[in-house]
Amino acid sequence: MITHPRTEELAEAVGAWIDQIRPSLDPRNAFLARVAANAMATIGRELTLGPVAEARAIHAMAEVLGHEGTHGELNHALCGRIQAGEFTVETPGLLAALKVMARDQIAIDQPNYKPEGTPPPSAA
Repeated sequence: MITHPRTEELAEAVGAWIDQIRPSLDPRNAFLARVAANAMATIGRELTLGPVAEARAIHAMAEVLGHEGTHGELNHALCGRIQAGEFTVETPGLLAALKVMARDQIAIDQPNYKPEGTPPPSAA
């Protein structure tokens, strides 16, 4: 049986390699290497946490909107209703849904930031 590394494992390996060679680089390239390593770490988190975060967002948006749809469809509809002033902070469930989605995205983009409340999504 042929096995291969998962995509998130590849991202992690590339990030680790960049971190390993970074000390030997000149200051500018060391900075760029740090940026690249951070990007690889974000890719890894997106691959592992992203599907759970998207599922939670779909559920939250569907609850607020009162209908099902894809992530893109629901996001477009929700943004449209907010922009039109149809949904406000008084809309039942809106703030809770937005908090879930924001916290999940922060867990992917900025894992060292720990907002109070709901824990980040866990990889399934």
